[in-house]
Amino acid sequence: MNTPEPALILDNVSKRIIEELQTDGRKPYAAIADSVGLSEAAVRQRVKRLIDSKLLQIVAVTDPVKVGFARQAMIGVRVSGDLQTVAERFEEFPEVDYIVITAGNFDLLVEVVCEDDDHLLDVLTRFRSAPQVVSTETFMYLKLHKQLYNWGTR
Repeated sequence: MNTPEPALILDNVSKRIIEELQTDGRKPYAAIADSVGLSEAAVRQRVKRLIDSKLLQIVAVTDPVKVGFARQAMIGVRVSGDLQTVAERFEEFPEVDYIVITAGNFDLLVEVVCEDDDHLLDVLTRFRSAPQVVSTETFMYLKLHKQLYNWGTR
């Protein structure tokens, strides 16, 4: 039987470390240590613990258009049956980077990143042919206005 791991308790220092990394994911541990009042080794240990607990990820965020993905869209999906099963099926699509089960007009919202309109059409065709998919509605992104990852730890 899998027992869930206890949640990592975030003290104010760990929250400040996270906020420093949200500003610059490559910020040296020594600079973070100076900012939060710990040793470099203590900061390194805390960051490792945050990453190991899956509370924190440090990733490179690219501009999809600049790396060859000219079409992004959010697809609203209406499902009959088990939402989790359909969500798990969509996880297998390499174009999918975000899936959320929702309340409201759609059962799922799925973000896709495609090379062009033909690629998006292919993805939509595969979505619509999936068992239990009743309908889809596509919201193509025309221009990214704001995207931040520094919401802090409140």
